Formats: sequence, C-alpha cells, structure tokens
Amino acid sequence: MNQKDSRPLFSEAKSPSLPAHEPQRLRSGALGMIDIAAATMANIGPAMSFFFGFAFLATTAGVASPLTIIVAGIAVALLGNTLAQFSRAQPSAGGFITFVGKSFGPTSAVTTALLAGLGYIIAMASVIAISGGFFSIILKHYWGWNVPWILWTLIFTGLSVYMMVRGVAVSTRLAGFFFGFEMVVLVIVSIAAIIHHHAHLSLTPFEPSHITGGFSGLAVGFPLAIYLFIGWENSAALAEETDNPRRNVGRAIFSSVAIMSVSYVLFAYATVTGFGYDVAKLGTSEIPFIDVAKGILGVFAFFAYLAGLTSTLGALIAGTNSQARLVFNAGREGLLPSFMGKVHPVRRTPNNAIFTFVSISLLIIGGWGLGHIVGGHTGAMDPVGFFVESSTMGTILVLLVYLASNIALPFYYKKYRPAEFSAIKHGLLPALGVVAIVVPLYYLAKPGQPAPYNWFPYAALIVLVVSVLYAKYLTRKDPSLGERVGSIVADSE
Repeated sequence: MNQKDSRPLFSEAKSPSLPAHEPQRLRSGALGMIDIAAATMANIGPAMSFFFGFAFLATTAGVASPLTIIVAGIAVALLGNTLAQFSRAQPSAGGFITFVGKSFGPTSAVTTALLAGLGYIIAMASVIAISGGFFSIILKHYWGWNVPWILWTLIFTGLSVYMMVRGVAVSTRLAGFFFGFEMVVLVIVSIAAIIHHHAHLSLTPFEPSHITGGFSGLAVGFPLAIYLFIGWENSAALAEETDNPRRNVGRAIFSSVAIMSVSYVLFAYATVTGFGYDVAKLGTSEIPFIDVAKGILGVFAFFAYLAGLTSTLGALIAGTNSQARLVFNAGREGLLPSFMGKVHPVRRTPNNAIFTFVSISLLIIGGWGLGHIVGGHTGAMDPVGFFVESSTMGTILVLLVYLASNIALPFYYKKYRPAEFSAIKHGLLPALGVVAIVVPLYYLAKPGQPAPYNWFPYAALIVLVVSVLYAKYLTRKDPSLGERVGSIVADSE
C-alpha cells in the first residue's frame, strides 16, 4: 500500500472533476509499488490456478512436476524483463499494445489491441464463471445446496464491477486483501502437510529423472506450468495510476514472479507428498490440494475452499481492472471504438471499458454454454470445464501478444534509445523469451488434441488474420493513428 496514503482500506476520496478540455487521464499516484505487486499476484490467483491446474500438470510431467514450475518461473522472469524494460522507457496503460505499436507502427498496434483485448476477455470469462462455480461447489459440498452457479456468477460479477467503478485504489486493495487471505491459508496448509507426512519426505519431486518422458515430458507440461503465472503482467497496465511507474512496475513484476515461483513449488511439493508421490492417484482428484488438506484436518479443507473462493474474486477484480485499462487506452488512442477511452469525470475510472470488458465476457460464457447445449462435445457446460477450455483459448491469443512484445524490445531500443541498448537486456533475454513462448504455443497448437482444443489453434489463426486485415483498413482510413500510439506516457502531465 502506498505509505503516503492514510485513507482507510475501503474508502476513496473524490478528486475534482476532470475538465472537459483535458485528455482522458486515469488517476495519477493512486497506487504504490506494494499495491500493484499485490494486484498482480491477485490476478495470478494462486489458489484458483493451482487448484484447477496442478492435477493435469502432475499427470503430464510426473512426480517431478515442481521442476516444471521452476523452469516456468524462469521463463516468465524472462518475459518480465521485456515488460520491465519497456515500462522503464515508456510506462503506459496500454502495456503491450503501446510497446508493440511504438516498435512496429500503427498496424501492429491495432492488431495487438484486438488480440490482447479478445484474449484477455476470453481468459477473464473463465475467471468470471469459476467465481460462481466454485461457490456453488462449496455450497453443495457442505450443505447439499444445488443453486445454479450462473446466479452466483452474476452476483459476484456485479459486486466486483461496483468496487471497480468506485476507484482503482479501493478495488485494488480489496483484491490485495483477498490475495493475502488465500496465501496465508495455502502456506499454512502446505507446511502442515509437509509436517504431517514428514516420515515419507524425499527429494524425489526435484530429481529430473522423475519427470515423465524426460525432456519431452518437461516440454509437454511446460505450457500448463506457464498458465499458473498468467496475470504476471498486471502491474504494467496500472502504470498511469502508479507513483514512479518507471521504477515500480519492474519491481512489482519481478517480486511477484519470484514470490509466486517459490510459493507454487511449496504447494506442489506439499501436494505430491500428500499423495505419497502417486501421480496416478493425484490425477483422479478433482482438487488435489483440498484433498490433502482434508487428510490433515477438516477445518483446513474448509479454509482451503474459502481460499479458492477469495482467489477467484481477487483474480476477477485485479484482472478486469488491469486488462480493461488496456482496452481503455486503445480506445483513447483510437485503436478501438472511442467510447471505450472515456474516464469517469470524478473518479477517473475507465467505466466504459470495464462494462464492455465484463459484458463481452458474460456473452462468451452464454454463447459457450449454448454451444454445449446445441452440440458440444462435453455435454452441459459446468464451470470447471468451461474454466479449462476458455482459459486455454484465451491463453493462446495472449501468448501471441507476449511473442510480439519480446520480438519488439530490441527494435524499440535500437529505434528510440540506441545509447541505452544492452546486448543482454535487450537482445539475449528477449530472444530467450521468444523461445519460452514458442514452446507452449507449439504444444497448445499441435495436432491430435481432443475437442474442443483441436480447433482452438484455427480459431486463433482466424482472429489473427481478421485483426491484421482490420488493422490495415483502420490505418488507411486514419493516417494519423501512428502519431497517437503511445502518445500518453504514464508519468507525464
């Protein structure tokens, strides 16, 4: 939390109305480094991501799945270098869109805006759905209630949007509070599990020989491990509302990735240990971490369920907050419809972008569900199944944006800051970042996957082609577009 701000956690003083002649700017200095780091980790949603992702990762990579997480953490840190270097040079609420656009021109900016916007919306639809879905799981498990999950989803989404439009500080700190609760629970349960099974502890999960299939098994499990970190880029989109963004965005990125890497390794070790290093048994569990908690003490399982719920809500708030700001900035610069680029005159929140972002996510949930009813491959849509499917499709589009950003970094520094160009920071590390993205993209797109995952790569290709065609049309229609890309720097007045 910004130490200069002595306001209560859930209150936010109103700032003077934005004069009509001023550009649409977000509220400068509303957040500190700890705020955006907490928001980033809340966006990652460690409980949510680990609960629904680790079983698949463990059955794919084997007992040594913690090693896969370590490799993924290193890969994400490479990507973090790219974002930190861009943010140090030109902090912007546009994030990847601004960075790619400044490097390669307005056509790439519009293309990136469409890919990032749609990718994040599809991925966030999975979080929105699982917020109500996980609560319905809790109610059914403890009280036998069968209230339709979509009702809880609508309620939680409405409350979250209300907090977001109240102001970035209040919503970010609420997401940080949710994150703090889930982390305390996850760490306590993990340590308790390790102590409970102390007689059977070993270093097997950290031995490369126990990765299923060797290097190929590591590669197959790699995209699953990368997914655990999705949301690591949250802080960059909050640059305009952060004090000293050139310094604090990079610090928030690296501290978040480091904390999440260590935490995931702890959770993974506790889970495989709790299952006696039997990944086949672990793979049949709906939520392995909660089953481990049940095996220690019933109350641990209850708090683990609550941690999963607060994780989904924190990710919903933090993720929508940051990702809607990418859409907002794209609207402000003319890359997307201009109504998205408006801020509330008093609270300086991008309400139109938030409402658009959430509304499209809800429509995707409805359309996806209709597809299952009409002729889907998995029958009636359940929130957990949708979470996996939607997050996978969204991740493919987001990975394309990551790829473009890593390619763009050396071009940006050569073009705009040649005196600062570093062969390591701006050449070698982004090149390694490209490799770190190509591997999961390959395994997400390779043929032979079950439906509906087999058509996701084709859908992503169609989105890419349509985005490029629309970008070319828009830049021809508006030749001045290139001048507006990246024109609003976060710490400029």
